[in-house]
Amino acid sequence: MYEMWTLGFLIGLQHALEADHLMAMATLASGGGTLGAVARRGIVWGIGHTATLLALGGTALLLGELVPQRLATLLEFGVGAMLVLLGADVLRRLWSQRVHVHPHTHAANRLAPGAPHLHLHAHSHGHGAAHADDPHLHPHPRPFPLRALCVGMMHGMAGSAAIVVLTLHTVRSPAEGLLYILVFGAGSIIGMGLLGTAIGLPLGWSARAAAGVARGLNALVGCGSAGLGLWVMYSTEIFSGTG
Repeated sequence: MYEMWTLGFLIGLQHALEADHLMAMATLASGGGTLGAVARRGIVWGIGHTATLLALGGTALLLGELVPQRLATLLEFGVGAMLVLLGADVLRRLWSQRVHVHPHTHAANRLAPGAPHLHLHAHSHGHGAAHADDPHLHPHPRPFPLRALCVGMMHGMAGSAAIVVLTLHTVRSPAEGLLYILVFGAGSIIGMGLLGTAIGLPLGWSARAAAGVARGLNALVGCGSAGLGLWVMYSTEIFSGTG
């Protein structure tokens, strides 16, 4: 029994490394912030992913039915469209708003009490504005990363069909199936948190090394996400004509 839960957890960890998840996390990380903030987005992604897996996959297990293939195809197509939109948004911010990520510090004030600290910041200027004219006086609120939650939920919906098939071949009862999905989800939550940290490291390094390198990495993320999304959409039965 313990071997089954361990396997489910490890598969969940590996699940975070799938190409579409990696690109989605890269677009979420491109907004800048501390490594902790980027890791938090990955964890929230995993929570949204697990929530929809439990809702859809659990319902299918309790009813003893598979997710309809047509619905699974539409959801996969939706993931591709979402990746295109995420990539396009990165490029929009990068080129039209001149977004770049760089380290800076704040003196202690009521918005940032305590000793000054070095941190990363996604920063934009309007066309024609000089960088030196912006004093970087801004608060650092920590709003709930709703975008990461929605992206994770969309991925969870698209992956529900596969997890139901995997679970049916692994467990003996719906109760065991729900627990298996929960363990799988825990692995994906931790995996996405670690993935967010790993992606945030080169973005932070590039911000400290050169703004041009940071912009290049963000452009690569945007193009990669949009390109992968187009491929996912093209690969579904909607376009292949095999459905």
